[in-house]
Amino acid sequence: MVTRVEVVKGKAIVLRGNDIDTDRIIPARYLRAISFEGLERYLFEDDRAQVETRSNEVHPFSDSRHLGSTVLFVGRNFGCGSSREHAPQAIYRWGIRAIVGESFSDIFFGNAAIIGLPCVTCVNVDLEKLMGLVEQDSEEMIQVDLKEMQCIASIGKFPIKIPENIRESFLTGAWDTMGMLRSEFEEVRNLASTLPYIENFKS
Repeated sequence: MVTRVEVVKGKAIVLRGNDIDTDRIIPARYLRAISFEGLERYLFEDDRAQVETRSNEVHPFSDSRHLGSTVLFVGRNFGCGSSREHAPQAIYRWGIRAIVGESFSDIFFGNAAIIGLPCVTCVNVDLEKLMGLVEQDSEEMIQVDLKEMQCIASIGKFPIKIPENIRESFLTGAWDTMGMLRSEFEEVRNLASTLPYIENFKS
């Protein structure tokens, strides 16, 4: 069974700032891991430590009010820097299921799409309204609707954008390549039986 991504709904986190790179999202020292399991523990680790050391502020990802949030609001050129897959993996494993921003690095965007994490864009003026709303009320429920292409909040509906081919892959489940293989496993098995190099390998 493939997993379709049509609507993401839940509480949100606001992460202010532009050009937040992948080294800030997940520090390079954690790239030695042989799997992505547990990476969420190190999400924004250095940024969180710096914020909490120099002031009485709390980094958004250290704020207990945001636990269970599924939507992340970011600024411009989010995910720039190196092409590490670990960055969207850490965000997804923390619990985020959609990111709304002004713009994204192309490689980060692609790595996120592969794991079923839609990154949609929103014009700056609307993004500021949504960010301000969430900052005022951490319980505000946000809905990212890929069918209607809207970000929905208590103050209104705001248009969002994502390339149409990527949108279609989320809506149809085509992004979930492993799910597609499993759902058509008999077809895969039948095809494999016709390939001589597979039969020779088995014997």
